[in-house]
Amino acid sequence: MKRITSVAGPTWMGRMARGALLSGLMATLLAACAVGPKYQRPEVDTPAAFKEAPAATAENTGTWKLAEPADAAHRGQWWTVFGDAKLNELEEQALAANQDLKAAAARVQQSRAVQNAARSALFPQIGAGFGPTREHFSPASQFLPENAQGPQTTLWRAQTTVSYEADLFGRVSSNVAAARADTQQSEALFRSVQLSLQADVAANYFSLRELDTEQELYRRTVALREDGLKLVEQRFKEGDISELDVAQAKNELASARADAVGVARQRAASEHSLAILLGKAPAEFSLAEMPLDPATVRVPPGLPSALLERRPDVAAAERAMQAANARIGLAKSAYFPQLDVTGAFGFESASLGDLFKWSSRAFLLGPAAGAALTLPLFDGGRRKAGVEQAKGQYDENVAQYRQQVLIAFREVEDNLSDLRLLDDQIRQQNDAVEASERASHLSDTQYREGEVNYLNVLDSERTVLVTQRQASQLNGAQAVATVNLIRALGGGWGDAGTVQVGATDTQAPKEAKQ
Repeated sequence: MKRITSVAGPTWMGRMARGALLSGLMATLLAACAVGPKYQRPEVDTPAAFKEAPAATAENTGTWKLAEPADAAHRGQWWTVFGDAKLNELEEQALAANQDLKAAAARVQQSRAVQNAARSALFPQIGAGFGPTREHFSPASQFLPENAQGPQTTLWRAQTTVSYEADLFGRVSSNVAAARADTQQSEALFRSVQLSLQADVAANYFSLRELDTEQELYRRTVALREDGLKLVEQRFKEGDISELDVAQAKNELASARADAVGVARQRAASEHSLAILLGKAPAEFSLAEMPLDPATVRVPPGLPSALLERRPDVAAAERAMQAANARIGLAKSAYFPQLDVTGAFGFESASLGDLFKWSSRAFLLGPAAGAALTLPLFDGGRRKAGVEQAKGQYDENVAQYRQQVLIAFREVEDNLSDLRLLDDQIRQQNDAVEASERASHLSDTQYREGEVNYLNVLDSERTVLVTQRQASQLNGAQAVATVNLIRALGGGWGDAGTVQVGATDTQAPKEAKQ
């Protein structure tokens, strides 16, 4: 008996090993037969150059090439090109404390966790258990008389369980690919939120500085109105003019003061908005007044193909397409067999004292249903509906991607045209300011000499204030348009132009770990 046992043991183990090897090879071959469509980026109409860009040269555009996703590339601290130390400080505060950015980083963490959960299906799931099972057998199952007492038994088990779903026809790998694309989309959306935050801080900052310039204009205007009122009152006392001029001078002074309060109200609201971007309560933030310096930065637009590489929102739209494409394969895999392998290895005994004896060892290997592959034969069209839904989702994402590309091109063209036309408008407005100041000086001189009435002086001063405010607003619009162009181009830029930025950047993976 001993010799027979020694021979049978290896033979049985050999057959089991060969069966497992054949099953593994079959699963591997079937896993290679993925049924999902191969992902290819849809074509979009890409112009060779921007219509509103300056005349293209080899130095400021680079060489044409097909767009390749580069949304994760370093963008640098692009705001430093404005040379404003306070802006640099505010940008760093916003990146450290803005709550919308923290929420976007948390969404990246969630998507990565979902991806890891999907990847876990590629590996066996292993567990362990220990405990008794109390069983009562029916008399019929034991071929006993109807009124007989069925036997009862207690089984103690200490086992390790293993379960594994073979990746047949790309069922598991398609789900992993979709989860991976979802994670990449979440990271691209994080970078989009980050870029929007940086641009919003800069645009709000320049708008605030433009209001500071207006406040300075109104202070000077109020001071001039006060001097003018003193002059009018003096001439009225001397009998040179009527009381009408005094009333008109007081009206202009009060109007200037009221307008100055209106600008201060706008500045307070802008300051509060900036505080929220920095992650602070408005009561905890104040910014000292400082007039705006005209922005002299000139941003090279580069090539439209480069725009598609760097825009994080365009990259996010493409990752959504990639995820939808993988889910088509996942839906199609439902038409093919599914193989679930389970196993239990350990000890089983009727008494706890005998549980860990060598003779108490037991195992279970194979699908619980007893069939190697399972395949639903009829489901009322559920699988077909799932495939159609996945295809519809993909088509929707393709349309959204192409629409996002069109929006990106439009935003760049809008800001390029704004900057080009603002340059001309600012030059003309500066001429208007000089002319109005000259006319105001002449009317004031003529009024003092008694050649014109006070209405001429008031009209000239109003014109000066209006032209100066318009010039200030145009300078603010130019600075904001420059920021918006950088935003539309996807952030910082490389060597395709004369302006260089820093080489460091806050990446989504770092933010997501905080």
